[in-house]
Amino acid sequence: MRTKLILAVLAVLFSVRITNGQTQNISSPNKQLLVELFNNPDGTLSYSVKRKGKLVLASSDLGLTTNTTSFKSIAFVSASKITAVSDKYSLLHGKKANVIYKANKRTFTYANEAKKKIDIVFQVSDDAVAFKYLLADQAGLGKEIADELTTFNFPEKTKTWLQPMQVSKTGWEQTNPAYEEHYNVAVDVAKVIDYKTGWVYPALYQTENTYSLVTEAGLDGTYCATRLLSSPSKPGNFKIGFPDPREIFPGKALLPQITFPFASPWRVIAIGDLKTVVESTAGTDLAKPSQLKDLSYIKPGNSSWSWINSKDDFIIYKEQKKYIDFAADMNWQYCLIDVNWDKNIGYEKMKELADYAKTKNVGLLLWYNSAGDWNTVKYTPKNLLTTQQSRVKEFARLQEMGIKGVKIDFFGGDGQSVIQYYVDILNDAANAGLMVNFHGATLPRGWARTYPNLLTAEAVRGYENVTFTQKDADKEAEFCTVLPYARNAFDPMDYTPMNLYKNPSNVQRKTSGAFQLALSVLFTSGLQHFAESPEGMAKIPENVQAYVKSIPTKWDDVKFIDGIPGEFAVIARKAGGKWYVGGITNKSAQKINLNLAQFAGKNATLYLDGKEKYTWDVKAIPAKENLNFTIEPSSGFVVVVE
Repeated sequence: MRTKLILAVLAVLFSVRITNGQTQNISSPNKQLLVELFNNPDGTLSYSVKRKGKLVLASSDLGLTTNTTSFKSIAFVSASKITAVSDKYSLLHGKKANVIYKANKRTFTYANEAKKKIDIVFQVSDDAVAFKYLLADQAGLGKEIADELTTFNFPEKTKTWLQPMQVSKTGWEQTNPAYEEHYNVAVDVAKVIDYKTGWVYPALYQTENTYSLVTEAGLDGTYCATRLLSSPSKPGNFKIGFPDPREIFPGKALLPQITFPFASPWRVIAIGDLKTVVESTAGTDLAKPSQLKDLSYIKPGNSSWSWINSKDDFIIYKEQKKYIDFAADMNWQYCLIDVNWDKNIGYEKMKELADYAKTKNVGLLLWYNSAGDWNTVKYTPKNLLTTQQSRVKEFARLQEMGIKGVKIDFFGGDGQSVIQYYVDILNDAANAGLMVNFHGATLPRGWARTYPNLLTAEAVRGYENVTFTQKDADKEAEFCTVLPYARNAFDPMDYTPMNLYKNPSNVQRKTSGAFQLALSVLFTSGLQHFAESPEGMAKIPENVQAYVKSIPTKWDDVKFIDGIPGEFAVIARKAGGKWYVGGITNKSAQKINLNLAQFAGKNATLYLDGKEKYTWDVKAIPAKENLNFTIEPSSGFVVVVE
């Protein structure tokens, strides 16, 4: 009897192990991407990803823990049939106007020892793997997510392009984190430093000839924004991390709040060769569609901006009127008026400026300090947006004045309550017909699709830093040759590019005029605030000014031409019947071989640097030939084909 009992127990255990050891899978429509899910001997759940049969992600963890329940050791329950997902959507601004998304979807259900169930939904398209966690209402499940166990485990010899997450409550006036560090470029995963604060999205990896770009999308006010954590003891392994406890709206929540039905944000990995990743729209494909009813006031555009040139002391009536005229002269749609306008100009005189700007077909954008008592920034207007009552009142006043949008600065946090604050601002601004630009802010994570009134966000070490320090000027070319592959791959970026003449400071600029001109093509933003002054533009030849006056405010399509992250980038974008090709280099000269016939144009114009500093070489070229030339280090070019 005892022998029979032992054999029966062993049979049950063997059966459980086989069940837990079952491999589940889902592949992309073209079968090139394969995801496999499997239980480990300790009951934990892992997944792996292959591209064309080669490993992209090795055994990586899945799971969650709530404040009362663990979904770390979980057993397979069931898997749905694979279904086809198809979506067509339009973007008011971004890398493409119209997007077609196709993927395979499968839901995997697992249960912990207490029989609590968790669903993990995978959607795999030809260019990306995405997944999220779902929790249905179950007794005792808890009120918040305590930890997310998700990891991305990259093989040996993978290269990384990673930006460090800033330490909370550090930096100027304690305003960090603001996603404003330089990238660690082309670092082997075995040499990624032990950085406790983590790494920001999108994070770029290269394993042999496959690139992976990791980000998150579908972030709403119930979840916190996350980052990636690494440890030298596990080289290549990057875990989802939650914000610093100080990154909260005072007195409110840090961690994700559970409301049923609960869904985490999507974990998104764009995967493919470099062309596939650069052209991917995975970051918006997985974002929630917009529910905004009125989009008529949302108009992407280019803008003048005095602060980048003349800083705080010139946010005065006379200077701003000059920059309104500058915008009108350049056929730009907006003028941004920055800090302390309420004190230096005032609401009544600002209404006068708005009325004057209207006669010039220019709209005004106004700066605001988002912060309450969580930082010490003195700039105003301040403390007008922290409650809905005050925010709605202020937005209504701006709408009555004829203001078109707001730039809101200094958020300093990724906790759930701060993310909810962002979402509340976007909804209230939409109700008032105002466009939004977030500065000193988090990565938008697909919000430009969900809230198309979010025209742009900083979340980048922008051009203003080049005017501050020689170190930033020295690293500008390297930094800018990473951004199209990482930060600006999915989300709008307010880098404030294109100073064509010279820095308005004593810093020695290392990049050329043609480099700056190319940023108008390489960087995408629903509001593009150009860093040139009227005085600087007056020194630019008329044929270059003509190009600047006609820079598109919206792109229809994108083509990756050539490049290596951190070394050089050449990207083409279509607007109307024209293709614009922009290219920049870092430390090495690059030979450019550009087949113009692919753009099916009749005429083409090439913009290059002249032989002398801040001079130009502009020439018409045949539109149906291979264009071969060399661009020098820290230089660039633009080609317009029409």
